Amino acid sequence: MDVTLEDIRAAAERIQPIAHRTPVLTSRTFDSLAGATAYFKCENFQRGGAFKIRGAANFVYSIPLFDRKHGVVAYSSGNHAQAVAIAAFSVGIPATLVMPLDAPRSKMEATRGYGATIVSYDRLKDDREAIGRRIAEETGAKLVPPYDHPWTIAGQGTTALELLAEVPDLDSLVVCLGGGGLASGCAIAAKALRPGIRVFGVEPADGNDFWLSRQKGERVLIPPPATIADGLRAQTPGQITWPIVQRLVDDLVTVSDDEIRATMRFLLTRMKMLVEPSGAVAAAAVLHHRLPQDLGRTGIVVSGGNVDSDVLKQVL
Repeated sequence: MDVTLEDIRAAAERIQPIAHRTPVLTSRTFDSLAGATAYFKCENFQRGGAFKIRGAANFVYSIPLFDRKHGVVAYSSGNHAQAVAIAAFSVGIPATLVMPLDAPRSKMEATRGYGATIVSYDRLKDDREAIGRRIAEETGAKLVPPYDHPWTIAGQGTTALELLAEVPDLDSLVVCLGGGGLASGCAIAAKALRPGIRVFGVEPADGNDFWLSRQKGERVLIPPPATIADGLRAQTPGQITWPIVQRLVDDLVTVSDDEIRATMRFLLTRMKMLVEPSGAVAAAAVLHHRLPQDLGRTGIVVSGGNVDSDVLKQVL
Protein backbone atom coordinates (compact mmCIF):
# COMPACT_ATOMS: atom_id res chain seq x y z
CA MET A 1 0.00 0.00 0.00
CA ASP A 2 3.06 2.26 -0.16
CA VAL A 3 2.84 5.49 -2.17
CA THR A 4 6.05 6.77 -3.78
CA LEU A 5 7.20 9.95 -5.48
CA GLU A 6 6.96 8.04 -8.76
CA ASP A 7 3.28 7.31 -8.04
CA ILE A 8 2.67 11.01 -7.42
CA ARG A 9 4.45 12.01 -10.61
CA ALA A 10 2.38 9.47 -12.55
CA ALA A 11 -0.77 10.91 -10.95
CA ALA A 12 0.25 14.41 -12.05
CA GLU A 13 0.43 13.21 -15.66
CA ARG A 14 -2.85 11.32 -15.35
CA ILE A 15 -4.89 14.24 -13.98
CA GLN A 16 -3.27 16.98 -16.08
CA PRO A 17 -6.28 17.23 -18.47
CA ILE A 18 -8.75 17.99 -15.65
CA ALA A 19 -6.91 19.53 -12.68
CA HIS A 20 -5.67 23.13 -12.72
CA ARG A 21 -2.10 24.05 -11.89
CA THR A 22 -3.06 26.45 -9.11
CA PRO A 23 -1.19 29.70 -8.36
CA VAL A 24 1.26 30.34 -5.52
CA LEU A 25 0.64 33.71 -3.85
CA THR A 26 2.45 35.76 -1.20
CA SER A 27 1.54 38.52 1.26
CA ARG A 28 4.03 40.87 2.92
CA THR A 29 1.43 41.75 5.56
CA PHE A 30 0.92 38.08 6.43
CA ASP A 31 4.69 37.55 6.60
CA SER A 32 5.07 40.51 8.95
CA LEU A 33 2.33 39.26 11.30
CA ALA A 34 3.37 35.62 11.18
CA GLY A 35 7.13 36.04 11.35
CA ALA A 36 7.68 33.75 8.37
CA THR A 37 7.96 33.99 4.60
CA ALA A 38 4.80 32.29 3.37
CA TYR A 39 3.95 30.85 -0.02
CA PHE A 40 0.26 30.02 -0.39
CA LYS A 41 -0.61 27.09 -2.66
CA CYS A 42 -4.10 28.22 -3.62
CA GLU A 43 -6.28 25.16 -4.11
CA ASN A 44 -9.30 27.41 -3.57
CA PHE A 45 -8.80 28.23 -7.27
CA GLN A 46 -8.81 24.55 -8.19
CA ARG A 47 -11.42 22.83 -10.37
CA GLY A 48 -14.40 22.25 -8.09
CA GLY A 49 -13.04 24.79 -5.60
CA ALA A 50 -10.73 22.44 -3.67
CA PHE A 51 -7.74 20.10 -3.88
CA LYS A 52 -10.02 17.05 -3.88
CA ILE A 53 -10.21 16.84 -7.70
CA ARG A 54 -6.59 15.67 -7.65
CA GLY A 55 -7.26 12.49 -5.70
CA ALA A 56 -10.71 11.83 -7.12
CA ALA A 57 -9.56 12.17 -10.73
CA ASN A 58 -6.49 10.01 -10.18
CA PHE A 59 -8.71 7.34 -8.66
CA VAL A 60 -11.42 7.44 -11.33
CA TYR A 61 -8.90 7.54 -14.17
CA SER A 62 -7.03 4.60 -12.63
CA ILE A 63 -10.11 2.34 -12.68
CA PRO A 64 -9.80 -0.12 -15.60
CA LEU A 65 -12.23 0.71 -18.41
CA PHE A 66 -14.19 -2.54 -18.02
CA ASP A 67 -14.82 -1.76 -14.33
CA ARG A 68 -16.19 1.74 -14.92
CA LYS A 69 -19.52 0.83 -16.53
CA HIS A 70 -21.45 0.66 -13.23
CA GLY A 71 -20.18 4.07 -12.16
CA VAL A 72 -18.74 5.22 -8.85
CA VAL A 73 -19.99 5.92 -5.33
CA ALA A 74 -18.37 8.04 -2.63
CA TYR A 75 -19.11 9.57 0.78
CA SER A 76 -18.23 13.18 1.57
CA SER A 77 -19.38 16.37 3.29
CA GLY A 78 -18.89 18.24 0.04
CA ASN A 79 -15.54 18.80 -1.66
CA HIS A 80 -14.77 15.14 -2.37
CA ALA A 81 -18.36 14.73 -3.53
CA GLN A 82 -17.98 17.53 -6.07
CA ALA A 83 -14.62 16.18 -7.20
CA VAL A 84 -15.93 12.65 -7.77
CA ALA A 85 -18.95 14.03 -9.63
CA ILE A 86 -16.69 16.10 -11.91
CA ALA A 87 -14.30 13.21 -12.57
CA ALA A 88 -17.16 10.78 -13.26
CA PHE A 89 -18.85 13.23 -15.62
CA SER A 90 -15.59 13.70 -17.52
CA VAL A 91 -15.52 9.98 -18.42
CA GLY A 92 -19.27 9.62 -18.88
CA ILE A 93 -20.14 7.38 -15.94
CA PRO A 94 -22.80 7.80 -13.21
CA ALA A 95 -21.87 8.95 -9.70
CA THR A 96 -23.73 8.48 -6.40
CA LEU A 97 -22.64 10.63 -3.45
CA VAL A 98 -23.44 9.90 0.20
CA MET A 99 -23.60 13.31 1.92
CA PRO A 100 -24.60 14.36 5.46
CA LEU A 101 -27.86 16.21 5.96
CA ASP A 102 -25.94 19.17 7.38
CA ALA A 103 -23.46 19.42 4.50
CA PRO A 104 -23.01 23.01 3.25
CA ARG A 105 -25.86 23.82 0.91
CA SER A 106 -23.53 25.26 -1.73
CA LYS A 107 -21.57 22.00 -1.88
CA MET A 108 -24.70 19.87 -2.23
CA GLU A 109 -26.07 22.09 -4.98
CA ALA A 110 -22.76 22.05 -6.84
CA THR A 111 -22.58 18.25 -6.61
CA ARG A 112 -26.09 17.91 -8.07
CA GLY A 113 -25.08 20.40 -10.73
CA TYR A 114 -22.43 17.99 -11.98
CA GLY A 115 -25.13 15.36 -12.56
CA ALA A 116 -24.59 13.20 -9.49
CA THR A 117 -27.24 11.43 -7.40
CA ILE A 118 -27.16 12.37 -3.70
CA VAL A 119 -28.05 9.99 -0.86
CA SER A 120 -28.40 11.84 2.46
CA TYR A 121 -27.54 10.53 5.93
CA ASP A 122 -27.45 11.74 9.54
CA ARG A 123 -23.81 12.02 10.63
CA LEU A 124 -24.82 11.62 14.30
CA LYS A 125 -26.62 8.32 13.71
CA ASP A 126 -25.54 6.71 10.46
CA ASP A 127 -22.30 5.13 9.22
CA ARG A 128 -21.47 6.77 5.90
CA GLU A 129 -18.86 4.16 4.99
CA ALA A 130 -21.38 1.36 5.52
CA ILE A 131 -23.91 3.19 3.33
CA GLY A 132 -21.29 3.65 0.61
CA ARG A 133 -20.26 -0.02 0.73
CA ARG A 134 -23.90 -1.15 0.55
CA ILE A 135 -24.57 0.98 -2.52
CA ALA A 136 -21.39 -0.32 -4.16
CA GLU A 137 -22.40 -3.94 -3.47
CA GLU A 138 -25.95 -3.42 -4.72
CA THR A 139 -25.06 -1.53 -7.90
CA GLY A 140 -21.59 -2.75 -8.78
CA ALA A 141 -20.29 0.82 -8.58
CA LYS A 142 -16.67 1.39 -7.61
CA LEU A 143 -16.23 2.98 -4.15
CA VAL A 144 -13.95 6.05 -4.28
CA PRO A 145 -12.53 6.69 -0.77
CA PRO A 146 -12.01 10.36 0.14
CA TYR A 147 -8.51 9.77 1.54
CA ASP A 148 -7.66 6.22 2.58
CA HIS A 149 -6.42 4.71 -0.68
CA PRO A 150 -3.04 4.87 -2.49
CA TRP A 151 -4.62 6.29 -5.67
CA THR A 152 -6.29 9.08 -3.70
CA ILE A 153 -3.15 9.83 -1.68
CA ALA A 154 -0.98 9.96 -4.81
CA GLY A 155 -3.38 12.39 -6.44
CA GLN A 156 -3.43 14.68 -3.42
CA GLY A 157 0.36 14.62 -3.30
CA THR A 158 0.51 16.44 -6.63
CA THR A 159 -0.29 19.60 -4.63
CA ALA A 160 3.15 19.59 -3.01
CA LEU A 161 4.78 18.40 -6.23
CA GLU A 162 3.59 21.57 -7.97
CA LEU A 163 4.41 23.85 -5.04
CA LEU A 164 8.00 22.61 -4.77
CA ALA A 165 8.47 22.87 -8.52
CA GLU A 166 7.68 26.58 -8.20
CA VAL A 167 9.35 27.22 -4.80
CA PRO A 168 11.99 24.47 -4.47
CA ASP A 169 13.83 25.86 -1.45
CA LEU A 170 11.06 25.68 1.15
CA ASP A 171 12.09 25.10 4.75
CA SER A 172 8.67 23.92 5.93
CA LEU A 173 5.26 22.87 4.66
CA VAL A 174 1.96 23.32 6.54
CA VAL A 175 -1.08 21.24 5.59
CA CYS A 176 -4.53 20.73 7.11
CA LEU A 177 -5.55 17.31 8.46
CA GLY A 178 -8.95 15.71 7.99
CA GLY A 179 -8.67 12.06 7.01
CA GLY A 180 -5.01 12.58 6.18
CA GLY A 181 -4.94 12.08 2.41
CA LEU A 182 -3.65 15.56 1.57
CA ALA A 183 -1.11 15.59 4.39
CA SER A 184 0.11 12.09 3.53
CA GLY A 185 0.51 12.74 -0.18
CA CYS A 186 2.15 16.12 0.36
CA ALA A 187 4.52 14.75 3.02
CA ILE A 188 5.62 11.90 0.72
CA ALA A 189 6.33 14.31 -2.14
CA ALA A 190 7.98 16.96 0.04
CA LYS A 191 10.27 14.60 1.95
CA ALA A 192 11.34 12.84 -1.26
CA LEU A 193 12.12 16.07 -3.08
CA ARG A 194 13.61 17.95 -0.12
CA PRO A 195 14.58 15.56 2.71
CA GLY A 196 15.34 18.34 5.19
CA ILE A 197 11.95 20.02 4.93
CA ARG A 198 9.72 20.02 8.02
CA VAL A 199 6.06 19.11 7.49
CA PHE A 200 3.36 20.22 9.93
CA GLY A 201 -0.22 18.99 10.12
CA VAL A 202 -2.99 21.22 11.47
CA GLU A 203 -6.40 20.21 12.81
CA PRO A 204 -9.32 22.17 14.25
CA ALA A 205 -9.30 21.91 18.04
CA ASP A 206 -12.78 20.33 17.97
CA GLY A 207 -11.68 17.71 15.44
CA ASN A 208 -8.30 16.61 16.81
CA ASP A 209 -8.35 12.87 16.14
CA PHE A 210 -4.83 12.81 14.68
CA TRP A 211 -3.42 14.89 17.53
CA LEU A 212 -5.01 12.60 20.14
CA SER A 213 -3.89 9.52 18.23
CA ARG A 214 -0.30 10.73 18.19
CA GLN A 215 -0.41 11.33 21.96
CA LYS A 216 -1.69 7.80 22.54
CA GLY A 217 0.41 6.11 19.87
CA GLU A 218 -2.57 4.50 18.16
CA ARG A 219 -5.65 5.51 16.18
CA VAL A 220 -8.27 7.19 18.38
CA LEU A 221 -11.99 7.55 17.60
CA ILE A 222 -13.62 10.85 18.60
CA PRO A 223 -17.30 11.89 18.61
CA PRO A 224 -18.61 13.72 15.52
CA PRO A 225 -16.77 17.08 15.60
CA ALA A 226 -18.78 20.31 15.75
CA THR A 227 -16.05 22.51 14.26
CA ILE A 228 -16.77 25.18 11.65
CA ALA A 229 -14.22 23.39 9.45
CA ASP A 230 -16.77 21.02 7.90
CA GLY A 231 -14.22 19.38 5.61
CA LEU A 232 -12.08 18.26 8.57
CA ARG A 233 -14.66 16.34 10.58
CA ALA A 234 -13.14 12.88 10.26
CA GLN A 235 -13.51 10.96 13.52
CA THR A 236 -10.41 8.80 13.26
CA PRO A 237 -7.23 8.73 11.15
CA GLY A 238 -7.29 6.52 8.08
CA GLN A 239 -5.74 3.06 8.28
CA ILE A 240 -3.36 3.92 5.45
CA THR A 241 -2.83 7.62 6.16
CA TRP A 242 -2.16 7.16 9.88
CA PRO A 243 1.25 5.42 9.57
CA ILE A 244 2.31 7.83 6.79
CA VAL A 245 1.52 10.84 8.97
CA GLN A 246 3.25 9.20 11.93
CA ARG A 247 6.38 8.61 9.88
CA LEU A 248 6.65 11.78 7.80
CA VAL A 249 4.79 14.64 9.51
CA ASP A 250 7.11 16.30 12.02
CA ASP A 251 4.49 17.75 14.35
CA LEU A 252 0.74 18.22 14.73
CA VAL A 253 -1.01 21.29 16.15
CA THR A 254 -4.57 22.51 16.53
CA VAL A 255 -6.30 25.87 15.99
CA SER A 256 -9.57 27.17 17.42
CA ASP A 257 -12.64 28.03 15.39
CA ASP A 258 -12.14 31.69 16.32
CA GLU A 259 -8.62 31.56 14.89
CA ILE A 260 -9.98 29.96 11.73
CA ARG A 261 -12.58 32.74 11.36
CA ALA A 262 -9.97 35.47 11.92
CA THR A 263 -7.74 33.90 9.27
CA MET A 264 -10.62 33.71 6.79
CA ARG A 265 -11.23 37.41 7.34
CA PHE A 266 -7.56 38.21 6.81
CA LEU A 267 -7.33 36.18 3.60
CA LEU A 268 -10.46 37.82 2.22
CA THR A 269 -9.82 41.42 3.20
CA ARG A 270 -6.03 41.57 2.77
CA MET A 271 -5.33 38.99 0.05
CA LYS A 272 -8.74 39.09 -1.70
CA MET A 273 -9.07 35.31 -1.42
CA LEU A 274 -12.33 33.60 -0.53
CA VAL A 275 -11.33 30.58 1.56
CA GLU A 276 -13.56 28.07 3.34
CA PRO A 277 -12.96 27.27 7.04
CA SER A 278 -11.11 24.02 6.30
CA GLY A 279 -8.99 25.83 3.74
CA ALA A 280 -7.88 28.44 6.28
CA VAL A 281 -6.71 25.99 8.97
CA ALA A 282 -3.08 25.69 7.84
CA ALA A 283 -2.72 29.46 7.45
CA ALA A 284 -4.33 29.96 10.88
CA ALA A 285 -1.61 27.91 12.55
CA VAL A 286 1.09 30.11 11.00
CA LEU A 287 -0.71 33.42 11.52
CA HIS A 288 -1.50 32.66 15.18
CA HIS A 289 1.96 31.32 16.02
CA ARG A 290 0.96 27.73 16.77
CA LEU A 291 4.14 26.47 15.10
CA PRO A 292 7.88 26.92 15.80
CA GLN A 293 9.18 30.45 15.26
CA ASP A 294 11.93 29.33 12.86
CA LEU A 295 9.63 28.23 10.02
CA GLY A 296 11.64 30.18 7.44
CA ARG A 297 10.34 29.85 3.89
CA THR A 298 6.99 28.19 4.47
CA GLY A 299 4.56 26.56 2.07
CA ILE A 300 0.93 26.82 3.18
CA VAL A 301 -1.71 24.73 1.43
CA VAL A 302 -5.00 26.62 1.13
CA SER A 303 -7.09 23.52 0.58
CA GLY A 304 -10.40 24.96 -0.65
CA GLY A 305 -12.72 27.90 -1.13
CA ASN A 306 -16.25 26.48 -1.04
CA VAL A 307 -18.03 28.38 1.73
CA ASP A 308 -21.77 28.94 2.22
CA SER A 309 -22.96 32.53 2.12
CA ASP A 310 -24.53 32.26 5.58
CA VAL A 311 -21.24 30.97 7.08
CA LEU A 312 -19.34 33.76 5.33
CA LYS A 313 -21.79 36.30 6.71
CA GLN A 314 -21.20 35.03 10.26
CA VAL A 315 -17.44 35.10 9.77
CA LEU A 316 -17.49 38.67 8.53
